[in-house]
Amino acid sequence: MAMARRSILWVLLMTAGLMAAPKQNRIIINADLGKDKINREIYGHFAEHLGNCIYGGFWVGENSPISNTRGIRNDVIAALREIAPPVVRWPGGCFADTYHWKDGIGPREQRPAIVNSTWGGVTEDNSFGTHEFLDLCDLIGAEPYICLNVGSGTVQEAADWVEYVNSNTQSPMTDLRKRNGREQPWKVKYWAVGNESWGCGGNMTPEYYTDLFKRFSTYLRYGELYRVASGGIDPDYNWTEVLLQKTQKYQHLIQGYSFHYYTVCHTWDKKGSATQFEEKDWFLTLKNTLTMEGRLKRHIALMDEYDPEHKIGLIADEWGNWHDVEPGTNPGFLYQQNTLRDAVTAALYLDIFNNHAKRVKMANIAQTINVLQAMLLTKDDQLVKTPTFYVFKMYKVHQDATLLPVHVSCEEYVSDGMAIPGISASASRDSLGRIHLSLSNFNPVRTAEVALEIRGVDKLAKTTAEIITAASMNDYNDFGQPEKVYCKPFTGFRMDKNLINVSLPAKSVVTLEIQ
Repeated sequence: MAMARRSILWVLLMTAGLMAAPKQNRIIINADLGKDKINREIYGHFAEHLGNCIYGGFWVGENSPISNTRGIRNDVIAALREIAPPVVRWPGGCFADTYHWKDGIGPREQRPAIVNSTWGGVTEDNSFGTHEFLDLCDLIGAEPYICLNVGSGTVQEAADWVEYVNSNTQSPMTDLRKRNGREQPWKVKYWAVGNESWGCGGNMTPEYYTDLFKRFSTYLRYGELYRVASGGIDPDYNWTEVLLQKTQKYQHLIQGYSFHYYTVCHTWDKKGSATQFEEKDWFLTLKNTLTMEGRLKRHIALMDEYDPEHKIGLIADEWGNWHDVEPGTNPGFLYQQNTLRDAVTAALYLDIFNNHAKRVKMANIAQTINVLQAMLLTKDDQLVKTPTFYVFKMYKVHQDATLLPVHVSCEEYVSDGMAIPGISASASRDSLGRIHLSLSNFNPVRTAEVALEIRGVDKLAKTTAEIITAASMNDYNDFGQPEKVYCKPFTGFRMDKNLINVSLPAKSVVTLEIQ
């Protein structure tokens, strides 16, 4: 009798529309409506003097037994070329506002050693400086992005650095550069005027920083410079509004506005292990990353209000997952492993940046080697490509392609009474007319059946695909072990005219190439 009552109640609820059937996973790509370019700089990187990112990561010195080119590791050069890094930000981060660039030029044996008081209190010999960084960028084919010292530096110091790097006119700075072995200027375009000036960059107010920004920017000359202003913390919309208001009459001095966001699973005091986590931690990591998109949109709305012509780009020059450091490592070195969870989160971040490409003009994951959500890990002469590395390798097809509008209707991924969309996606069309669609299934236990419709094309001729997944959501790549997380061919789809049905495996990232 009780079962009969439950059956009647179920029918009544369905009739009343109170118990809807599960939503179908459906994606529509409007292939003929694309107009905004996904700047390749969205796939940028960040290399700070922090832990073993520079020393032991990029740089081993010319006399090292580890194979190198002018002191820069050859295995790192080869690996980064695989993912086509468009831009690298250096020397920080918080380190930038303690760095005095003249300490890092000239004969290496004459450079003064410094204490990295920001990260770990270690001594650095300054063997990696301006020339070495710009050589690195040449070797991997990336644009350099230099962060100026505003916190403890001077306007003169910043102006001299730009002149040293970019000027072709005879002057004390260009003469100094030539004495140090570089005849022609590098013509560096991207310059950040300070870093996190609300905190480690000087604990400034937005009003004070904006006046300082205008002062510094006024004296940055030589070349077509792209000056990036420091933003506030990610939910500080007042900082954004103050800076935009106070620079409206000085838009020739500002080309970019910095935005930082780190995904922390729990709290800043207890972030959680990078590798030892459960499904609830997996879910919270993705949920907290989606929080970033809401904040990003509010900053973009303010930029649209004060800069309706889109002259100022939003520069997301620090982003990524921040976990507890690996046990037994220096807490100031921020060394963490990198699992399938980090790969899926990276794909979500990149989808968000792609889909806001009208305003987002650069993004820089933190960081390239051995720090936070790294592309690469090194130990002595060994190198590991992380799951995040493979996401960047898979997604490089979107660099400088045309963003295509994508409508996603999908089931929710539910955990502990909380829900997020179960699928993330972004799409683009490249210069050869090929469509690339990247998809992520956030659910770690269920396959998502996805109906994909391509509008605005006559007929689909061919589709190929790659996938990143693993047996466990905790899987990672480690030294001396076979890789567990990497790109491989994917065939879990079928085509029917302009429709593609995709069986998107649990906890996976897939990119389809559609012709």
